[in-house]
Amino acid sequence: MAMQLDETISVEDAVQVLAMVGDLSMGLPPDHSVRTARLAARLAEENGDAVDACTTTRLVGLLRWSGSTATAAGFAHLLGDDVGGRHAMVTRTLQGGGSGRSGGLTMTNVLPLAEMQCEVAGDIAALLGLSGDVEEALRHLFGSHHRGDMQDLLFAPNIPRAVFYVRLAGDLEVLAPAHGTEAALRLIGERAGVKYPATLVERLVPHAQDWLDALGEPSCAADYAGHDRLVPLTIVSDVIELKLPWLTGYSRRVAELARRSVLPAGMIALEERPLVRAALLHGIGRVTVPNTVWEHAGKLDKDEWQKVRQVPYWTARAGAQVPAIAQEATLASFIYERLDGSGYFRKARADAMGMQERVLAAAAAFTAMCSPRPWRPAHGMAAAATLLTAQAGAGRFDRHAVGAVIEAARTMAPPAPAPARDALLSAREIEVLRHISLGETSREAARAMKISPASVRTHVDHIFEKLHAASRPAATLKALTRGLI
Repeated sequence: MAMQLDETISVEDAVQVLAMVGDLSMGLPPDHSVRTARLAARLAEENGDAVDACTTTRLVGLLRWSGSTATAAGFAHLLGDDVGGRHAMVTRTLQGGGSGRSGGLTMTNVLPLAEMQCEVAGDIAALLGLSGDVEEALRHLFGSHHRGDMQDLLFAPNIPRAVFYVRLAGDLEVLAPAHGTEAALRLIGERAGVKYPATLVERLVPHAQDWLDALGEPSCAADYAGHDRLVPLTIVSDVIELKLPWLTGYSRRVAELARRSVLPAGMIALEERPLVRAALLHGIGRVTVPNTVWEHAGKLDKDEWQKVRQVPYWTARAGAQVPAIAQEATLASFIYERLDGSGYFRKARADAMGMQERVLAAAAAFTAMCSPRPWRPAHGMAAAATLLTAQAGAGRFDRHAVGAVIEAARTMAPPAPAPARDALLSAREIEVLRHISLGETSREAARAMKISPASVRTHVDHIFEKLHAASRPAATLKALTRGLI
């Protein structure tokens, strides 16, 4: 159930965080989209575009991969490794067409994922209140099955120019490190007139190396007016959790439980805000780990465990890249540390952890225990309290923090009935949406609700129509924003 938290972030900072989340989800360097945005804006400037068009291009470049968490599960199925596989795919180093369970990459199985990624990226732009030009470009960025395939009719007048700038800049930025600038331009030349206009490639070639060398400075005088406007911070956590549908709403629940634990833990009111914000941001680093690792029921091998241990490191790195969240990202990076030094990534011990860190760790652990996972059902509240108390007794968690979290959990009011919050969907449709948003199939949802799969599919069709969504991730994101789930 989504918690309605009132923490906010500026549009500009949200874009920067989501850019990094997208890069990490694709296995790319955390500044890839920043560099792509600067190259794309330089292209727009070279092509004679005005400042507002340059700004649009920059934002499209930054949000290029923002919808990639929504397609992680699909690419995990196709490639086996949604992070490393997609990195190999975009750098054109993929061997053998993937090693997933579906026979590898084909236009038939990639195109629906491209469409989904475009839809979610466009929805993110809309939720951030960005211009219609930005939203439209993101919805066209990877093609549409309505135009045959991703390489047909690219020069139709309904394709925004920012699409071509970002496609070309993105290819240069990702291919040059992988193959060298000269080879990257050869690969780009093979797609000239197909993926982007040949005349645009001709404009790029003489400047490519100089522009790559000068990426330390913004290449276009962008207009930032309005980008200091505030939007809900939950947008960031909700987008992150599209990667693993069974995590839907998890960060919101951790944040709400942590917030309610402040007073029982004896903390002062000023400590509440950074604690809540850290809970909402703590999942940033999770996107660096392939879905197959997260869904592995048995013991992780050495390499898999090392990837998991790096999750809070990447969350801390986000704070270094986006100064506006530096304090909260640092706090969030302690969420898996334990008082006895058995946590990660720092192996910090009790003397390095204040009450904020201790409450955050306990709230996250308790919430995880009370949530279902692919390999186990949810623990009841009493069982979770017993398990967490036992771990506190063993010295892993702070006893006082655990007591505060358990007390807060027991006093949390149940969520208000859905129709009272939003009359858009019926109570039955909301129930269906709760199930499918967690990654359940129509058959699984039908079994849980004791109705037929056909009835579930009918409800899903109605939900999509009412939410103006074409995919489950898009419906989930919109429903979370409206407080429906």
